[in-house]
Amino acid sequence: MNKDFSELIEYLDQKFTKLSEEIAQLRGEVGDIKERMATKVEIDKLLDAIDAYMKQGENYRQEMVMLAHKVDRHEKWIKQIAEKLGIKLEY
Repeated sequence: MNKDFSELIEYLDQKFTKLSEEIAQLRGEVGDIKERMATKVEIDKLLDAIDAYMKQGENYRQEMVMLAHKVDRHEKWIKQIAEKLGIKLEY
């Protein structure tokens, strides 16, 4: 009867040792993840940079729209001048 318990104890000891090793490994992985995680300050800085870049992009888009309207207006004036002068424009 003692032998049966010793085998069981040895088996359980191996299992618990293996579980302890796996838990230790998981704790190490969690620690690595925590070290690599960005802080709130870092995330806020990143979001601020994205917002600034988006604003620059929107400003650039608005300038391009205004420039396109200006080019269209100049093209219209050139066509009107050409018609009055009797000049045929070729594209």
